[in-house]
Amino acid sequence: MDQLNTAELDPRKIGSSDLFAAIGAGWDLFRLIPMPGIVYALVPALIGSALLFSVGRLGISPMSLPLAGGFLLIAPAMLSGFFQLAISTQTGKETTLATPFIAFFRTPLQVWMIAVFCVFIFLIWMTDVGVLYSFIIGGAHLPYDPPWMMTMDEKIVSFWFWTGLMGSVLAFTVFCVSAFSIPILFEGRGTLVQAVHASVRGVFSNFLLTLSWGVMITLSISIAILLMPLLLLVLPVTAYAGFALYRSVFP
Repeated sequence: MDQLNTAELDPRKIGSSDLFAAIGAGWDLFRLIPMPGIVYALVPALIGSALLFSVGRLGISPMSLPLAGGFLLIAPAMLSGFFQLAISTQTGKETTLATPFIAFFRTPLQVWMIAVFCVFIFLIWMTDVGVLYSFIIGGAHLPYDPPWMMTMDEKIVSFWFWTGLMGSVLAFTVFCVSAFSIPILFEGRGTLVQAVHASVRGVFSNFLLTLSWGVMITLSISIAILLMPLLLLVLPVTAYAGFALYRSVFP
């Protein structure tokens, strides 16, 4: 069985046409079954809205951007629901509003292990961001003024620059580990070690394309979190597109 799984998990080289096709497939799938994805994405959207509201009320509004980026570190924990919607639609099975939630609670244990790793990285990230915030910005009270807009100055720009620099390293680590391992484990195509190994190989075998995809995800979801209603569109589309891209790299 191990030999079979190893052979199946040899990553395929893809081109830019495959990336654009995956994005198109994600959009088409969202248009086909919009409501289950929107309702499922409503959960992180509500949690994110509460966090951003709290950040503004506490007067540490520059933390909103690192929080938005940090969401990408823990987002893999929710992917099972979107993957199940994609598989059910592709196989002609009925999808309901409950479909992604059922899949989420039935997520394989090995996927949860990846999710725990992602949460651990997220906690490291937020600890580093908090320390950096205290050094660069300090105790200044900076609420949203006007809502969702922040007063820009040199300290805030410097804070965002250094947090972005630190976060990019952590985000790339999470991306390499989880980009393909979660769908592989969700479909039961290998063990945890095989899936992580295959994911890293898949990323580096198509480095420029997967890096471009990672940057696109980061920008689109970060913007969508800061403009929260957009997350209900962006999160399902990127999740479906990511699953389509995985199928291209690991047919």
